[in-house]
Amino acid sequence: MAKRSERPASKRSASTPTSPASGTVVATIRGAGLRCTPARVAVLEHLVGARGPRTHAEVADALVDRGFDRATIYRNLTELTAARLVVRVELGDHVWRFEVARPASPGSKGEDHPHFVCTSCGDVSCLDDVKVTFAQRTKAARASKQPRGGGAAGGIRAVKEVLLKGTCADCG
Repeated sequence: MAKRSERPASKRSASTPTSPASGTVVATIRGAGLRCTPARVAVLEHLVGARGPRTHAEVADALVDRGFDRATIYRNLTELTAARLVVRVELGDHVWRFEVARPASPGSKGEDHPHFVCTSCGDVSCLDDVKVTFAQRTKAARASKQPRGGGAAGGIRAVKEVLLKGTCADCG
């Protein structure tokens, strides 16, 4: 007979890290001052393994077989966002997507990086290996009030989001 203090095996396995990545996720959550619940671990693990930002519906669908309902998933996404472990992005279609926050690089807040959206299948991916730079207008060009042309970035101080659209390799 099991002791009263023991959890059933199904509950124990949901909250016990199953891989080294799970241990890192647990440490990350605890480091942010949050309780390490099975749902919170599952949500963050899912986002860590994702190729790009995911909608609430995509995360909920992926975790439904683990027994988590949509409200629990959404609550955990918002709590992880508030703790700055996850960032929320909107890619022009009025749908919030969530992805793991990235460490900041010099001059960056960490979460700013380009995304690619396939116009055929709608898949969204992060372009980790793409660096976007803008050529600033010279001081002489600004002084002579030359027209900026079709895209010169002389008046832009910061870019929040870069989104590329096209056809992915799978659709292509």
